[in-house]
Amino acid sequence: MGSPVPAIVLCPGFGATRGNDLPGYAARFSAAGYATLWLDYRGYGGSEGEAERLMAHEQVRDVRAALTWLAMQEKVDPERLGLWGTSGGAAHAIQVAGVDQRVRCAVAQVGHGDGQRLIADHKSAEELDELLKRLQADREQRAISGTSERMRVIDLISDPATRGFVLAAAETDPSIITYLTMESAEAAMEYRPIDVVHRVTPRALMLIAAEQDEICPAAAYREVYERAGEPKRWQTYPIGHYDIYAEEWVRRSAADALDWFGQWL
Repeated sequence: MGSPVPAIVLCPGFGATRGNDLPGYAARFSAAGYATLWLDYRGYGGSEGEAERLMAHEQVRDVRAALTWLAMQEKVDPERLGLWGTSGGAAHAIQVAGVDQRVRCAVAQVGHGDGQRLIADHKSAEELDELLKRLQADREQRAISGTSERMRVIDLISDPATRGFVLAAAETDPSIITYLTMESAEAAMEYRPIDVVHRVTPRALMLIAAEQDEICPAAAYREVYERAGEPKRWQTYPIGHYDIYAEEWVRRSAADALDWFGQWL
């Protein structure tokens, strides 16, 4: 039996499943010699749990449970655990690396650090006011009945690029149209990985940004990077948010991630 190998947990994006955007990355990481674990958060994809309950703090626990499971595997080196996340999963990679000392190295691409800013920046003042009213009404309903209304994920972050990408992909994969509860939307707005990114140091963090990102603007993501300590790396590509899942950019971003993992994991 060979020596134990380093391992990486892969975190899907907001409302996504492991099949939506991870296979290309997982295959490349595995081919490079890393044990990889594709993660479906509770209630999504192949995981059990309450459907449409997309709670950031619960998904963080799911990522940490995945790290625990990996560390228990005979062929995995428990001292060499890494995280990779994309979009909403990038936020989780930052959050978990900030609070879980087992993570030696993390790569977070096209992500964000402030949920309220992310959502508010894609809405007009009127749309944001309407959303806040719906959240307040749902909060009161939950207090009385314990139930929460639901909404489409693409209606929470409702920019044209997201709608176009998701609706086009739904023609071949209808499961990409996902829903979440209003309680989940409220939790998303309260989620701020930027508040813990400084705690990643002295462990390694790499942030990958898309310069033309319409969903998670590079300028806002750069603010997360600036709060991080060393060692850290900032990488940008001249593309939009969803372009990173095209073959060329999967190849390039995976290669850059593997370079970082190779240095620190």
